[in-house]
Amino acid sequence: MKQMRIAIIGQGRSGRDIHGAFLLNDKSERYKVVAVCDWKADRRERAAKDFGCDVYEDYRELFKRDDIDLVVNSTFSYEHCPVTLDLLSHGFNVLVEKPFAMTEADCKKMIDTAYENNVKLFVFQQSRFAPYYTKIREIVDSGVLGKIEQISISFSGFARRWDWQCSQRFGGGGLYNTGPHPLDQALDLLDFDPQTTLLYSRLDTLNTYGDADDYAKLLITAPGKPLIDLEVSSANGYFKDNYVIHAKNGSLRATLREIQYKYFVPLENVDHTLILEPLCHENGYPAYCSEKLNWHEETISLDGSAFDVGTSRYYDMVYRCLFEGRRPEIEPWQSMMQIQISEQVHRDNPLTIKY
Repeated sequence: MKQMRIAIIGQGRSGRDIHGAFLLNDKSERYKVVAVCDWKADRRERAAKDFGCDVYEDYRELFKRDDIDLVVNSTFSYEHCPVTLDLLSHGFNVLVEKPFAMTEADCKKMIDTAYENNVKLFVFQQSRFAPYYTKIREIVDSGVLGKIEQISISFSGFARRWDWQCSQRFGGGGLYNTGPHPLDQALDLLDFDPQTTLLYSRLDTLNTYGDADDYAKLLITAPGKPLIDLEVSSANGYFKDNYVIHAKNGSLRATLREIQYKYFVPLENVDHTLILEPLCHENGYPAYCSEKLNWHEETISLDGSAFDVGTSRYYDMVYRCLFEGRRPEIEPWQSMMQIQISEQVHRDNPLTIKY
C-alpha cells in the first residue's frame, strides 16, 4: 500500500483540529504527515511532538523537498489563493481549505495554474460526504417525495464572535466561513446547473464585533429545479432544522443527527377531481375539503459527521485520485461556481470595511 506523504500549512482550527486530528487518528496507515508549517513557534513545537515531523516557520521551505504528495493549505481565508498559486507553481498537489477564494477570478487562476503545471487541486468541501447529506440526497433521488418544490437549508444559531472570522479583510463572515458547506450542497441538489440563478440575497452585520456578515439569506434556483432557501445566521435563537423539504408527495426535515420524512403513494389513496360547488356533509352542513392520507413515515438516526466520516471519505477520494488515477467526485469548478454566487451576494449587499 502506497502511503500519502502530507504537509500541512497552518495549525489553527482547521489545520490542527480537522485535518491534523483526522490524520493523527486514522488507522489505515495510508497517510503520513511529514511536515507542518506555522508562523507561531508554540504551534510548530506541538506539531513536531504530535506528528514526529519536520516543522517550518515559512511554507516556502517546502520548495526544497521532493517527497511530498499533498500540501494542505489551512491558512487565513484571504491567503488561500496566493499561497495555493505559489504551491501549484512549484509542482505540488494542493488541498485548499474553504472558502476556495474570495473571487471567481482567483478560483479560475488556481484551476488554470494546476492544469498548466500538471498537478491536482482539491477544495475541502467534506460536508458533501457527511452522513446527513448523503442520506438526504439518497431520499431525494429515490423519488418517494415526488416533485421537490422547495428546499430550505439553514446553518444557524445564536452566537457572537470577535475573532479574525469577523474581519472582511481576512475573508471572514458567515457566508465565506460557514456558507461553503450548505451552498455546496445546494448547488449539488441543483446538479450544478450552469443556469443557476441568484434570485435574492441579503447580508447584515448584527452581533459580530467585526465588520463581516453574521446573517446571510439567499434564494437560488435553476430551470426546472427546486427553489432553495439558504440561510446562515448567528441571530436565530430558536434554530431547529438544518433541512426542510416541501414536495408533492411528502416532506422531510433533518438535523445533522436525525432525518424524518413522510410520503404518500398516490396509487394507495383516492384520486380526486375538481368540485366547484360548495362541499357539504350528508346533513347538508358546510364541509371543509380534507382527507386522511395513508402516510409512510421514517426516522433515521445518523452516526458520524462532516468532521469524521465526511473528512475520511474526502481523503479517500483524494487518495484514489492521486494514486489510482480516479476522477474526484468533488471538483474545483464546482467550488468556483459557489464563489461566483457568494461574490455576487457581496456585490449586491456591500458592507462597510471598518477594520
